[in-house]
Amino acid sequence: MIYRYDFGHPIDTSAVIRQLPAEQGELPRFAVRREGEKLSFSCELGKDDFIFGLGETVRGINKRGHLYRAWNSDDFSHTEDKNSLYASHNLLLFSGEGGVFGAYFDDPGEVLFDLGYTEMNRAVITSVNGDLSVYLIEGDSLVEMCREFRGLTGRSYAPPKWGLGYIQSRWGYASEDDIRAIVREHRERHIPLDGMSMDIDYMDDFKDFTWNRDAFPDLPGLAADLKADHIRLVPIIDAGVKQQKGYDVCDEGVENDFFVKKADGSLFVGAVWPGRSYFPDFLRADARLWFGRQYRKLLDAGIEGYWNDMNEPALFYTPETLEAAYAKAEALREKNIGIHEFFALKDAFGTIANNPEDYRRFYHEIDGKMVRHDKVHNLYGAMMTRAAAEGFAEYDPEKRFLLFSRASYIGAHRYGGVWQGDNNSWWGHLLMNLKMMPSLNMCGFLYCGADLGGFGCHTTGDLLLRWLQLGVFTPLMRNHAAQGTRDQEAYRFENWPEMRRVLTVRYALLPYLYSTLMKAVLTDGMMFRPLAFDYPADDTACRTEDQVMLGDEAMIAPVYEQNARGRHVYLPEDMLLVRFRSASDYDLVPMTKGHHWVELGLHEFPLFIRRGHVVPLAKEAEWVEAVDSADLNLLGWLDGSIEASLYDDDGVSTAIDLDAGLKAITVTLRDGKATASGEGLTLHTNDLVIS
Repeated sequence: MIYRYDFGHPIDTSAVIRQLPAEQGELPRFAVRREGEKLSFSCELGKDDFIFGLGETVRGINKRGHLYRAWNSDDFSHTEDKNSLYASHNLLLFSGEGGVFGAYFDDPGEVLFDLGYTEMNRAVITSVNGDLSVYLIEGDSLVEMCREFRGLTGRSYAPPKWGLGYIQSRWGYASEDDIRAIVREHRERHIPLDGMSMDIDYMDDFKDFTWNRDAFPDLPGLAADLKADHIRLVPIIDAGVKQQKGYDVCDEGVENDFFVKKADGSLFVGAVWPGRSYFPDFLRADARLWFGRQYRKLLDAGIEGYWNDMNEPALFYTPETLEAAYAKAEALREKNIGIHEFFALKDAFGTIANNPEDYRRFYHEIDGKMVRHDKVHNLYGAMMTRAAAEGFAEYDPEKRFLLFSRASYIGAHRYGGVWQGDNNSWWGHLLMNLKMMPSLNMCGFLYCGADLGGFGCHTTGDLLLRWLQLGVFTPLMRNHAAQGTRDQEAYRFENWPEMRRVLTVRYALLPYLYSTLMKAVLTDGMMFRPLAFDYPADDTACRTEDQVMLGDEAMIAPVYEQNARGRHVYLPEDMLLVRFRSASDYDLVPMTKGHHWVELGLHEFPLFIRRGHVVPLAKEAEWVEAVDSADLNLLGWLDGSIEASLYDDDGVSTAIDLDAGLKAITVTLRDGKATASGEGLTLHTNDLVIS
């Protein structure tokens, strides 16, 4: 059950789609305290209580012990001391002495989560604005509460099936020739590929919905050629619109009053990639409708997928902060600069990007009232995603388009996926990628993943290989790197054949991965779960954070340490180890419950299948449409007959239906031999371990 409690004057964030009546009386489980505008909610924590949730954040799956901040932040350095990243997912799930319960703090402004940081036995959640709705979630299990929460906030986004293919990306693909050369290298080496992601390089002077006609003389022709080769272009779209007369998007936005304003009614100006820019008021339905229709320029060119970026919104500077920095520098020009003056000068320019004062300079129009941006800051990126998705639905309501965003808020999970931002080529970020997956799933974001190999810094052949091994299982599988870093396409490395073999496993597992994702979409479930969700009575499982459950059938446990040739694994029940080297080269090792050291060479990675379950495996393919989802080999360890199911559909239509897409699978054991059947399926049982 979920109960709603209102405080102050909550702003409708559109995160919730099932309206609940506001409860009267005090909020259970929390002590509530108001200090000025701020409103704090505190609860006692038992010694061994766990806290899950918060979606996209640093550190572990269990959030206890750190200070987090809901404030969408353009911060590429995802170190452990950071308390906010690009998204705000204000869901907490508590598990421990007091049973299990959850709380969702529907506040689009700044919220602080002190989860045992100041006092180890107390959690304190503080709304800086003091205007919010709190949804108290009661249930018998963590899994049940997540399903209940999804029923409150809506069905998760379903991508087109091709969106689960491998996508190659880089900030630096600056021409059609660059794109074609990358594709050619993949196809000639038989490295699977379904998407080419384009960063800001393709644009004309960094203007949204344009392309450089010199570097990309025929973008529709390029898109058509690649699609004929089963590859889609996926361009970036940024939140800021270049301030330039004669640029149609700018002119239309100004003429129709679609951009955010300052208190005096003048247009707010902030700088991003194209320099000084205007920002659409995505919190207005008419502005969203207008912006969503701008995608038609690229949709008409044959583009079927997009990634929205810089939508926290990121601000390089404003005229006000830049002028203040220049004034500070001028005042110090003739002085003998000592330590204090040096740091003052450094800070004058080091703090102009994403300055808190700038977020208080502009306003949104909400229900006819002007609301200062910082009060609703965390909604901005989510509403940009909504604008795009609604634009796609108007353009072709029967077709699924690929869409993922950097900034988000709960509710945006209905419109698109997310990638985990500008990470680095660090082994620690590989592990953080894994730990974020179940936390994002709790909040409804199922189509997600990180920049494989790392966006910033210089990756290495072993790091990229190990990261691809994790990426095999994440719905969004994109290799993305920053300009100025080492070339990061798989074929650049001497061990590229091993990377190609890893990618063959991804495509062979696509029938299972797509089925698992779509079942989660259609049943309000989770694709990835902490072990604590499935084994709440097993303390070792609850405290294991470098392994996560995948669907109902499996568990993943990637290698995430440099030079490692294996890893420790804890099995909370008997499982079958599948040690993959390629889609056609793997070992099957039955393993009993308990602690194990698993040998895994650099070219090997594991999948653990729960005893009594099966995972289907297709033959190798180089693009999604080439995967034969009807001819499957079953992997598993059985000691009895089982009933299973596999979901499939055309991968394109928005008319998705669980009953229509499910195919029942029956595996029967008789005299130590297995036979399997499924509607419209050819199933092979030669890789079923029987006991």
